[in-house]
Amino acid sequence: MNDGTAVLPWLVIRQDDNGNRYRVGRYATKAEAEKIANSLDENGHKQLYWVEKLSENSTAR
Repeated sequence: MNDGTAVLPWLVIRQDDNGNRYRVGRYATKAEAEKIANSLDENGHKQLYWVEKLSENSTAR
């Protein structure tokens, strides 16, 4: 955190019925991201949700 910003390496990704993928959010810990993904999954949404970690070289924002 050299520039004063939080490090949020864990992503929740959603895939819809057409195969389109969207980033739902970024989180500091895997546990936090999994909690969000699980809660979305449990709410009866038909989309697929999963957790990914950004690679060290990734520039995703």
